[in-house]
Amino acid sequence: MKFSDRYGSWGVVAGASQGLGAEYADQLAARGLNLVLVARRLELLQALAAQLTSRYGIRTKCLELDLSEADAAEQIIMHSMDLDIGLLVYNAAYSAVGPFLDQSMDAHIRELHTNIHSPLKLVYLLSQRFLERGRGGILLMSSLSAYQGSPYISTYAATKAFNIVLAEGLWDEWRTRGVDVLVCVSGAVQTPNFAASLPQKTGGLGDMKMLPAQVVSEALEALGKQPYVIPGRTNRIASFVMRHLLPRTVTIKFMGNTLRKMYLKSNSVNHES
Repeated sequence: MKFSDRYGSWGVVAGASQGLGAEYADQLAARGLNLVLVARRLELLQALAAQLTSRYGIRTKCLELDLSEADAAEQIIMHSMDLDIGLLVYNAAYSAVGPFLDQSMDAHIRELHTNIHSPLKLVYLLSQRFLERGRGGILLMSSLSAYQGSPYISTYAATKAFNIVLAEGLWDEWRTRGVDVLVCVSGAVQTPNFAASLPQKTGGLGDMKMLPAQVVSEALEALGKQPYVIPGRTNRIASFVMRHLLPRTVTIKFMGNTLRKMYLKSNSVNHES
């Protein structure tokens, strides 16, 4: 089945302004989907929309929206009621990087709202439409940091663990009803937001970054075939070793040492995609 036939003529990309979100928008547009582009920075969305329209001839709708707001999901639904939405890609994320108590309580709550509250509500609201017509797709972004405790990004990692478990459960619940669910569990990606977190070189796995195009290509290829994907062969091997061959306390300490080298030499930074 053609991609646009499988998922309808419109898709939603939340967190679309740059990096992975912009790459999702580009690859989905290349597959013929019209797109609702959602992010906080309207000027970046409008520039992206113009590029996609010129390159692929698709239609776009830009929504300037902070996905940490309590009613963000409802606003997206309200502004897309008249569109044939068949695919949700939730790429938006907020991460407070640094020692736990150095971050304000508001920053931790913002992580919960952006990374859990908004995607959960969007999945709940859009899936009703998808299940009624018997087709659709949901793709949530997660992180390798979610597979174990990850010091200095503890809340972020915990929110991303929620997305893994949610997507895997819904994949089995809906796989015979025409709705594809996938979680993309990504390692470090070479994006403006990753650079904005000011990571220091570690001389190890923390320095390995994939290109957005590689991550998005593997995720879209896996959609409809399996419940989760870890892009990148090296990431898959490292994840297998850390989850299945090493004691859990060792993997937690490894993450702590890596993130300590990456971030404790610089100031704590909050970044959003």
